[in-house]
Amino acid sequence: MVPFEVYECNEEKSSDGSRRYRIIAIDYRDPTYLDAICSSDLKKGSEVDLQGNDVYFQKQKVGTVEKLKDASSIRVSTSFDIKYTGGYSLDGKTVYLDEHFPQKLEIKGKVVDARESIGLHHELPEKWLSDQGYEYPYAHEMATGIEKKYVESLGVEWKDYCDEVDKNLRNVYRRTLGKSPSSLDLAPYLYCRDQEALKEIRKSKQN
Repeated sequence: MVPFEVYECNEEKSSDGSRRYRIIAIDYRDPTYLDAICSSDLKKGSEVDLQGNDVYFQKQKVGTVEKLKDASSIRVSTSFDIKYTGGYSLDGKTVYLDEHFPQKLEIKGKVVDARESIGLHHELPEKWLSDQGYEYPYAHEMATGIEKKYVESLGVEWKDYCDEVDKNLRNVYRRTLGKSPSSLDLAPYLYCRDQEALKEIRKSKQN
């Protein structure tokens, strides 16, 4: 069975009057998104297991899968300038990492692939949650937690990782955008009301 951490559990109305709950859960290891209908009110942070289309909690079946998304078909592009360093396409099929940001981060003798840590373990879950209707700050916070768990699973201290990322972020932020992807989702910039960033992105968009 594959363990998923529950991020949201909300009660929904059912046609027969019985109680049912929609859960949103994510497996950070090989990023996978689970949207399921359950009979139990599960606490945020609890773990559920998936076997086929069945959802289990403490070895008891509690629900069924409504939607399942994974990273297997997601393309990671490093061919563009991306304001804020990472981003994603409107359709969620591509995640972006700024071409000037190093793809490999060397941290105290260990190597972290930024396409994995930032691209697939941060930007992708953030997009999944945003598409589910959660506001950008919440989606970003949850995605940062997923990125943290992934990095620490590699035996890398989160602070050491953040220090290395921040050093490279400063180099990226100083640059003027040369080419932004035409399909870039502008939702984070719109939410932050970053008019300068939006102006720069729209000016540099390329097909």
